[in-house]
Amino acid sequence: MPITAPPGSAAADAAAAALAARDAVREQIARVWVGPSETVDLLFTALLARGHVLLEGVPGIAKTTLVKAFAATLGCAMRRIQFTPDLLPADITGTTILDQRTQEFVMRQGPLFSNVVLGDEINRAPAKTQSALLEAMQELQVTVDGRSMPLSRPFIVLATQNPVEHEGVYLLPEAQLDRFMFKITLGYPTPDAERRFLAAYSRPVPDVTPVLDPVTILHLQSAAEQVYIDPELIDYIVRLAGATRAHPRVRVGASPRAGLLLMMAAKVFAFVSGRDFVLPDDIRALLPYVFAHRMLLHPEAELEGQSPDAVLSELVARLPFTTSVGAQ
Repeated sequence: MPITAPPGSAAADAAAAALAARDAVREQIARVWVGPSETVDLLFTALLARGHVLLEGVPGIAKTTLVKAFAATLGCAMRRIQFTPDLLPADITGTTILDQRTQEFVMRQGPLFSNVVLGDEINRAPAKTQSALLEAMQELQVTVDGRSMPLSRPFIVLATQNPVEHEGVYLLPEAQLDRFMFKITLGYPTPDAERRFLAAYSRPVPDVTPVLDPVTILHLQSAAEQVYIDPELIDYIVRLAGATRAHPRVRVGASPRAGLLLMMAAKVFAFVSGRDFVLPDDIRALLPYVFAHRMLLHPEAELEGQSPDAVLSELVARLPFTTSVGAQ
């Protein structure tokens, strides 16, 4: 029998609005960025799932352009952090300074006090500064001089990084990688996409118009939580996560947090597709973006040219979803 939401699902009406919002965001970004719409869908999914996104690719492929255009569609406050080797934690969290007029210490907020934080070339900063992001991304707060302060809602970190083969970059700690719901790898565009990119920038580029606002985003986030996921699909996620831990080429498999994030992302992915229930295809589509950057292979497997994506493709083929009555 097919998987559907129970009658009277609270997310049914809101799902149509989420689909319309996704399409409007796609349309605006396409004015200034040439690339697959699926990438935009992942950014929008992470936003409504209260997650964060890491974009990896060589310099010059418009990663920052994509993030800035996405932020512009949201109607939210955005701050950019250019990560450098000499960046200090206080440069991103803020610090207390003495107000000469009142002779009192006041908080000078850093760029983390925003709705959308663009972390450009995040892997150029040292580990101490990387750790300053952990609390913000996980707890939605920062602590300065022993005082904890909440961050704005909605809050999302959209970070870019260069491949580790480039000079002057650091490997992100596993704990930092684990805070990103998705890792998206962007490659060079196709010749046709590159031609369209050059043609678009041969004349003045149009402005991106906001199509959302913070109140609407918070409403969509709450509505997405009501999307139905069948218990057998939860079992499917558990089986996939467990298979990564038991795979002979995998040294560190997907954690329970990875499974939780996959479930949350699948619900939102269905939601922004106009549905109030999750399908197996939603889980399979998001699996590499959620699991791959959390998996570590054995050195021998890496020397053989294996990758987490290849392992996940093998597991999807080996572990098809089957309901208790045999439907795929």
